Amino acid sequence: EVQLQASGGGLVQPGGSLRLSCQASGFTWDDYAIGWFRQGPGKEREAVSCISRSDGSTGYVDSVKGRFTISSDGANNIFYLQMNSLKPEDTALYFCVADFRCDPILRGLDPLVGWGQGTLVTVSS
Repeated sequence: EVQLQASGGGLVQPGGSLRLSCQASGFTWDDYAIGWFRQGPGKEREAVSCISRSDGSTGYVDSVKGRFTISSDGANNIFYLQMNSLKPEDTALYFCVADFRCDPILRGLDPLVGWGQGTLVTVSS
C-alpha cells in the first residue's frame, strides 16, 4: 500500500522560507511521480509542482516558478518542496500526491496512486 507522509508546514513571515517533506513508502515500482497540491482558504485546490521519480524531471505552476524547488532524496524516498520568497497568497494546506506521471498532477487531476495528509503553511506578518 502506497503511503505519503507530509511534514514541514508552519507559520512564516512574508519573504521567508519553508521546506516541506513528503516521505513516500509502499512503492513496488520506480516509474512514478510525486507532486504537491495546495488548497488555500476559500480557494479551489491547485497543483503546485511535480517531480518524476525515474528521470528527475520537474514541473511547476506559473505562480511558484522561480520561488519553489522540488527535489528528491532517492535513496530514502523523501521528496522536498523548498519554498522561498513566500507570499501571503501561498497560505494553504499542502498535500503530497502520487501518480504515474507528472502531467496529470500538474493539470490538477485527482492522483491515481496516492494522496497524503496535508501540512499547513501560513504566511503572515
